[in-house]
Amino acid sequence: MTDPWVALEPGADPAERVRVLHRAHDAFTEAGTVPRPVRGVVAESWRRSARAGVHPDGTADIELTDSDLGACRAEHPLAHVMPLFRELLGTFASDGRHLLAVCDARGRLLWVEGHTSTLRQARRMNFVPGARWSESAVGTNAPGTAVAVGRPVQVFAAEHFVRRVQPWTCAAAPVHDPRTGRLLGAVDITGGDGLAHPHSLGFVQAVARAAEYRLALLTPGRQTADGPELAALGRDRAVLTTEGRRIRLSRRHSEILVLLAGRPDGLTGDELLCALYEDESVTPVTLRAELARLRQVLGPGLLASRPYRLTASLESDVAVVERRLAAGAVTTALAAYPGPLLPASRAPAVVRLRRRLADGLRAALIARSDPDLLADWVHAPWGEEDVEAWRALAAARPTAMNRVRLATLESELRAPDG
Repeated sequence: MTDPWVALEPGADPAERVRVLHRAHDAFTEAGTVPRPVRGVVAESWRRSARAGVHPDGTADIELTDSDLGACRAEHPLAHVMPLFRELLGTFASDGRHLLAVCDARGRLLWVEGHTSTLRQARRMNFVPGARWSESAVGTNAPGTAVAVGRPVQVFAAEHFVRRVQPWTCAAAPVHDPRTGRLLGAVDITGGDGLAHPHSLGFVQAVARAAEYRLALLTPGRQTADGPELAALGRDRAVLTTEGRRIRLSRRHSEILVLLAGRPDGLTGDELLCALYEDESVTPVTLRAELARLRQVLGPGLLASRPYRLTASLESDVAVVERRLAAGAVTTALAAYPGPLLPASRAPAVVRLRRRLADGLRAALIARSDPDLLADWVHAPWGEEDVEAWRALAAARPTAMNRVRLATLESELRAPDG
């Protein structure tokens, strides 16, 4: 793994690391420039902090007190996963003299728990429940920066913008609503030098992922009674659930419903012909016969014509993944993706949609560089030979097994055909 302290040799003395970054911090705040040693994520955060007018000798303000804090905690969605946070991080925090902290999407700390003496030290810099630790308030810090950039962040010692925070090291990961992708806040682990290890970031990432999975289980999705639902990912024949019935559709009917679900305004007969059939010799009569059979399967009233369209909103697993990707909720998008869309279909429009969805998810995973998510992808049947994903995984988690698998795939790509 690349050493995060890019200005120094991997074996450099930790104290020297702090001194180098402290000098870089002074140069930045006095001259407005970022010296070479600073990591990119930190440099960008320092620039945002300076633009926000954060003073290096400032401190956090307490925005929520007493009843206001209690009300925010009670109403916040992350209250539902606090038992999980305590189970996974509580003992680690107490035994390691660290703190578990959870903030909302505005960077306000709602819970700060952990070792008694560490809590006492944290109070001196207002790292307490109710304090606002957003990046715009106190500069670079793991929970505030994680909320600002929407991805996991680890901040070491003098990388903190505010001086009084520089004895600390912290790692935080954002948590999103699994249905909408909305940022809910971040979970953070804060302490001393014992946290200055890449595993700390991986640990808190895993905890954030577990929280999103738990929220997905706790939060009911659409109720079947509200409208029909279509499941078409990871299967050759889609399943339609409507009015208490579960219908396994034919392959052609699966393709038609997938396309109509994505086009609430409908499709003309000619558009459907082009979307469904590679062979231009297929006649409109053939299509009308398929649609007549589909109308019988669906029952009266659901399928209209001129243009062909659905008369009720049809929720599909394709739309769920697309919404989560659009919102940046990569973890829950992958959780909702059991495999490619109708993998056996050769209908031109379905093939395009299948490729677009898979490529979008794959690109988001590579950009996120979460080794656990990437491992889930490459160990699934559809990702086993995905060279780009294997490259990303080997970079994020350079184990011997991952490097060997990547080398094998790259060798196969270079080998001449036949």
